Amino acid sequence: MDGAPRTPARAPRLVLGLGLRRGTPAAELLRAADAALAAHGLDRTAVALVATLDSKLFEPGLHAAARELGVPLTGHPAAVLAAAGAPGGSARVAAAVGTPSVAEAAALASAGPGARLLAPRTATAAATAALAAPGAAHDAPPAAPPPGGQQVNQQPDLRHHGDAEVRSAGLVDLAVNVRTGTPPPWLHARLAATLADLAAYPDGTAARAAVAARHGRPAEEVLLTAGAAEAFVLLARVLRPRRASVVHPQFTEPEAALRDAGHPVHRVLLAPEHGFRLLPGAVPEDADLVVVGNPTNPTSILHPAAALAELARPGRTLVVDEAFIDTDPGETQSLAAVRDLPGDVVVLRSLTKTWGLAGLRIGYLLAPAPLVAALAAAQPLWPVSTPALAAAEVCSTPAALAEADRAARTTAAHRDHLLAGLATVPGLRVHGTPAASFVLVQLPGAAAVRARLREAGYAVRRGDTFPGLGPDWLRLAVRDPATTDAFLKALHEMC
Repeated sequence: MDGAPRTPARAPRLVLGLGLRRGTPAAELLRAADAALAAHGLDRTAVALVATLDSKLFEPGLHAAARELGVPLTGHPAAVLAAAGAPGGSARVAAAVGTPSVAEAAALASAGPGARLLAPRTATAAATAALAAPGAAHDAPPAAPPPGGQQVNQQPDLRHHGDAEVRSAGLVDLAVNVRTGTPPPWLHARLAATLADLAAYPDGTAARAAVAARHGRPAEEVLLTAGAAEAFVLLARVLRPRRASVVHPQFTEPEAALRDAGHPVHRVLLAPEHGFRLLPGAVPEDADLVVVGNPTNPTSILHPAAALAELARPGRTLVVDEAFIDTDPGETQSLAAVRDLPGDVVVLRSLTKTWGLAGLRIGYLLAPAPLVAALAAAQPLWPVSTPALAAAEVCSTPAALAEADRAARTTAAHRDHLLAGLATVPGLRVHGTPAASFVLVQLPGAAAVRARLREAGYAVRRGDTFPGLGPDWLRLAVRDPATTDAFLKALHEMC
């Protein structure tokens, strides 16, 4: 405020709150920040944290500005900002968000109890900036976002996957979501029998027909792929989206494939405060390519099929990654058999998780026939091996589907056992209702806990490589109760 003493120019480590319009570039955000800092004789080294409204966390300019400043970025739900008590701002912003100034409210919310604004907000044409100092010690940086906010990794490693966690021998694997004890003996025998046919080129006719019959679709709407990951690459190479939106946190290969193909990616970040649910209006109306997982990896949230169907639009390609849908008994929320939605709806499936076939590379996609034909034209000749085709065929039979459903029910019971145990771990939180073969947890100091778990013989999946998450997140695979109990005992000793 005007009467407040100037903060010393020795980098007091303040919170920078930023408000911005959609598409605001980093340069304009930094101009607003520099103006706020200059008013107190400070430079950018004074900033310890950038804070804003959580729905703005997908903005590329915001992430670029935080990278330029070299500090973490955090976001708060509108309800948290409304309670922060920002003194300035506009009635228009208050009507839209609940606080008259996102910049002031975000700065105060992140700086913690007793925080004070150094001055009223500074505004440019499309951005506002405000500075707040922690109340207890003005020269101490905020250690972490307060309750209601989340710290996110600005540059997550999109190529990191759970298998990297278990390359050391002797670790109990809670990092990879493949069902243990697989492939089953009958599938192993069927794969082994194909070795006598390896001299012939693969013929996918029977496998394609089996997958089509399994989902009640014509064979022309099925494309067999070398795992679901190949499908993401094909989509990125064939489609020409003007605005591609990927719903995060989720499996990172779709975004990586799109970026590799030269497409900018708009991130739709789902919030833990909302149980990582997909809320109405979260996806931009002008997005012509939308990618979402169901259940989503790593959040384990199963979105209602009706909510996903509402995302379908004429002129839009909606891609639903159902790699884990067979962990839901009855596959209740699948869109695999739905063929009457507007636009192009693409459903991806994988045989990796339930059947233990990660090394075989077999998956498929379901889509309108013209799109399938275009994607097939981008594949190399004979893209799927003879053993993989045999797996696709036999895993589509009624007997295999019944076994998969029994496995899903067992997994659900084992997941309940894990969740009950996690509820007793101090400081640990599970957001939303997990529905897949893994559970995402938030735990202060999770990075250090993960390292100590490795020393104790357990591999878990780090969460900070997923957009929208940070260092306090871990993904845990569901295992049998005995393995879970031993793991929980080790976890309790560390928390």
